[in-house]
Amino acid sequence: MAADHILVLNTGSSSIKFSLFGSGATELLLKGRIENLFSGPTRFLVQDAAQRPVHEQSWPEALDHAAGMTALLAFLDARSSGEGLRAVGHRIVHGGSLYSGPVQLNESVLAELETLIPLAPLHLPHNLAAVRAAMRMAPGVMQVACFDTAFHRSQPALAQAFALPPDITDRGIRRYGFHGLSYEYIASSLPEADTALAGAKVVAAHLGNGASMCAMDAGRSVASSMGFTAVDGLPMGTRCGAVDPGVVLYLLVQLGMDVAAVQDLLYLRSGLLGVSGISADMRELEASDSPRARLAIDLMVYRIGRELGSMAAALGGLDALVFSGGIGENSVALRAAVCRDARWLGVELDQGANADPGKGVARISTPASKVSVWVVPANEELMIARHTLDILG
Repeated sequence: MAADHILVLNTGSSSIKFSLFGSGATELLLKGRIENLFSGPTRFLVQDAAQRPVHEQSWPEALDHAAGMTALLAFLDARSSGEGLRAVGHRIVHGGSLYSGPVQLNESVLAELETLIPLAPLHLPHNLAAVRAAMRMAPGVMQVACFDTAFHRSQPALAQAFALPPDITDRGIRRYGFHGLSYEYIASSLPEADTALAGAKVVAAHLGNGASMCAMDAGRSVASSMGFTAVDGLPMGTRCGAVDPGVVLYLLVQLGMDVAAVQDLLYLRSGLLGVSGISADMRELEASDSPRARLAIDLMVYRIGRELGSMAAALGGLDALVFSGGIGENSVALRAAVCRDARWLGVELDQGANADPGKGVARISTPASKVSVWVVPANEELMIARHTLDILG
């Protein structure tokens, strides 16, 4: 492992996903994950760029983030012949109004990010735990934060505003948007696939366990479905998406739920899991004959269609629709259903291309479709590597 390699970390509540990039942040060398943190048995899996297994390790006890980072860095060090990393790039879910681009991490920045934890309570603490572990274990290596909110800072002020009094909005209560690294990658990839899309009006849907949509005009974010937190917008794996604020008041006042119980309901017991009562995994729901599983899928498709109309209105038109994320890239049926409901926009799906889009960026609409439809595999890791390289430069 040469000293100019960049390690990219994407840390969640129970996992550490990583990618190792070579010189210039263009060549993916290794990728993998440490999963089942805190619950156990913890597993450590590594693949090369061709997805061939490189390393597998497991522990019967549950590791925490610090122990997981220790195992990861020890593995990389063992393969490095004593040479170290040049930098570590971290995916940080929330940058608030403080950060509109990547930044080198230090104690001052970490202290500021700690104040943002209430904005992303289920994500940010785990992001920062991995940062602190990496800083402690690799003290001479630059650590860089790349924010999922930064891409949306280009939105017009009206798109970021809630209809609340100034004494509330001045505290940072506004629409931030998320999945920005994924949308930034889509914005950079589409013109490479079709030069006509460089200045296009595009709606992208990042659909996975977390799901959102973004309207982009000439590669810049104009509107997003997620707002103040990552629980807003579309129904997700376990998150409810947009809900009337009055529902939250009802839960608190009439049902007597406390704040912790409401947070647990909205973030962990709703969405596909809550509606279906079966699973948060779209693959399991599509394989089920349960009416509740069908309802969960139909509700997600319906809400995507509603949001698509809203995004097209924000753009004043639509040239392209993009699917990305685990569900967006792999669910043939969901893409077909969304495009069926979007025929009013001029969408004509190529059924064959949709059934087998292949690898990489792929068009799945017919040549006659007024709105082109694309599948773009998510690659936040590459964007983080590029941003980290920029900070190094």
